[in-house]
Amino acid sequence: MSLTEDRPGRLAEGERGQRRGRVERSTKETSVLVEVNLDGTGIVDVSTGVGFYDHMLNQLGKHGLFDLTVKTEGDLHIDSHHTIEDTAIALGVAFREALGDKSGIRRFGSASCPLDESLAQVTVDLSGRPYLVHSEPENMAPMIGPDYDTTLTRHILESFVAHAAICLHVHVPYGRNAHHIVEAQFKALARALREASEPDPRSTGVPSTKGVL
Repeated sequence: MSLTEDRPGRLAEGERGQRRGRVERSTKETSVLVEVNLDGTGIVDVSTGVGFYDHMLNQLGKHGLFDLTVKTEGDLHIDSHHTIEDTAIALGVAFREALGDKSGIRRFGSASCPLDESLAQVTVDLSGRPYLVHSEPENMAPMIGPDYDTTLTRHILESFVAHAAICLHVHVPYGRNAHHIVEAQFKALARALREASEPDPRSTGVPSTKGVL
């Protein structure tokens, strides 16, 4: 795991494109590369071998305006679980590294995104403390496409939150179509993360009374 900048996570006045994270993670089950630039324009290059997951990670980069590269090779001959989980872990680590000491950021963000009949509401605190609250409609279809188990959405968020060290609340009060329910969550997550990680022009230090996040 490494960062691509000498001063990770710092965004000095007038600078752009400095908050980058790069993570390589290899196990007997998967090989994952994740690169993220929090100050990008939404350029995404994703390949995990799981089509719907690629679609969701594209939503995250595009709507968060994060430049995002994800290259995962996993044991898809077993199922998609390890590939999806390990990618989420690496994404969380990269996001945390890119944030650096979090000086000058807004810290909190929230977004509501509809997708046809579904609505997702997301609130995030880049607190340094992992915590997830997640709810979505019951009796969702068990699969989206051939290889995305819909119970994995919560596990993706759990893995990302644990390694990004953030507090995340995701609520889908209603929706019928499983594709719409999940995609609305990723779009709202992207917008909330974008808001929380953006520089606050009125803030010059870490946004915490403790002095550290």
